[in-house]
Formats: sequence, structure tokens, C-alpha cells
Amino acid sequence: MGVSGGEEGAWHGPSLMPGGSFEASKHTEDILLKVVAQVPDSGPCVTYIGKGGAGNFVKMVHKGIEYGDMQLISEAYDVLKSVGKLTNEELHQDDKGEGYLVDDVLDKTGLKGTGNWTFQQAAELSVAAPHYSVILGFDQVVDTVKLIHNVIQAINASKICSYAQGMNLIRARSSIKGWDLKQGEQARIWKGGCIIHDIFLDRIKKAYDRNPDLPNLLVDPGFAKEIIERQSAWRRVVSIAINSGISTTPGMSSSLAYFHAYRSPCCLLIWSKLKEIFMERVYI
Repeated sequence: MGVSGGEEGAWHGPSLMPGGSFEASKHTEDILLKVVAQVPDSGPCVTYIGKGGAGNFVKMVHKGIEYGDMQLISEAYDVLKSVGKLTNEELHQDDKGEGYLVDDVLDKTGLKGTGNWTFQQAAELSVAAPHYSVILGFDQVVDTVKLIHNVIQAINASKICSYAQGMNLIRARSSIKGWDLKQGEQARIWKGGCIIHDIFLDRIKKAYDRNPDLPNLLVDPGFAKEIIERQSAWRRVVSIAINSGISTTPGMSSSLAYFHAYRSPCCLLIWSKLKEIFMERVYI
């Protein structure tokens, strides 16, 4: 069973993703329904995921999406702080003690392996799921008000692509394993008890409720309209970051590349050919 929620989940209820046999899950259902996070408009954050290791696989992808969210937040902060010259007070009021907490956070990260497994599965299943970052120097003057607006648009557009990649990764493994995962239900149980819960999940559930066979969140009418409207601001932020020589915004730029590739017949043809070559090298 996949478990998400960390310290908050331990106190207030986690999101649980049970796998294994369906018969066994019925024996624990009453207990799990009581211990998980409860979301008023969508119910307890648990559902039977599928046979075998389905629950743990879904939890793994959830962790990959979480890392993607943290990456995008870091990139937005870097652009606003380094290019926009915003102060900590302008970025956010911090009441965690004297000074600003963000200034005391070490510029380093650690891994428990889950994120790497997500990327390995993405490569094995030929499902795009890009991220990561490098920090350089910078020197560019910009309109701060416009920059803030553009960064908000860029991070939201990038998140749509990040979640789309994660949901497609789950669907690909489900198809191979015969798990018959319900993607709308999967989004529902992440709405509470886990780190990534946000308004996107409710919209994702509704998108799959409208069309259970949706090939990609990018072609859902609501998400498609939103990402098209934000693409100009999205490109501006990536361009500003590159021209400034600061963080190359790998999360935002790779998500933008994913969007470009998904809508381009030429890029899709190239990706299809590369996929064939990759699969031959891995499995033959």
C-alpha cells in the first residue's frame, strides 16, 4: 500500500493507495476509511488501486509529481528573486521566527530513491517526464509587475504538463499490468492527506469524469484553453531566465518543450521514431 502525507498525514490522516488482491482490500476497508484524510466535497482519501504492486507504483509517481511541484516553485522563486529583484517581504511574509526561513534553507537536496524510480519508469515506458536544475549568474532589468504576472502563468502551465505526464505514466503501467486504474478516482484520493493536494486535482478528476479515455490532460477542453492562453507568458519567463543567465528553469522549459512536442505533428513523428530505437536497444 502506498502511503502519502508525512507528518501532517500522521496527525490528520494520510492518503492511502492499497494494492494487492481486491478480496484482501475489502477486509481492511473499514479501517482505512476511518484513518485517512477526509475531504468534505469528495470523501475519504483512499481507493483500491489494483492488483499486485499497483498501490506502490501510483505512490511512486505521486512522489515524482511532488518533486516536479517543488522544482517549479523553486524556479519561480529564483526568477522573481534574481531577475525581478523582489525582496523576501515582497515574495511572502514569513512568521516562522526571526528573519526569513527561506534564507536559512540549504541550497541542496537529498533523495530517497523514489524520484529516480519515477524517471526510470518513464524511460522504460517511453513516457516523457522531465525535470532538474542548474544555477548560473544573471544581469537583466525587467518590469517586475509584468514578470510576476508571467511567472504565475508559467508555473500554472508547467504544472498542467507535469500532472499530465504523471497521469500518463500511471496509465501506461496500468495498461501493461492490467490494473484497470480509474484516473479520476486516483486524482480524488490525492486531494487530502498528501503534499501535492491542490485545486488541480479536483479539475483533473472532473476531466477524467467527462472522458475516462482522455489520452492526455492537454486535450481536455478546459486545460487546453488554459494552457494556450498562458503559453506566451510561459515562453517569456523561460526566455528571460535563459537571457539572464540564472537558473535555466528546466522544469518550466522542459514542460514547455513537452507542450510544443505534443501539439506538433513533426515532433511527434520524431519522438515516435526515437521511441522505437530506444525500445530496440533496451529489449533486444
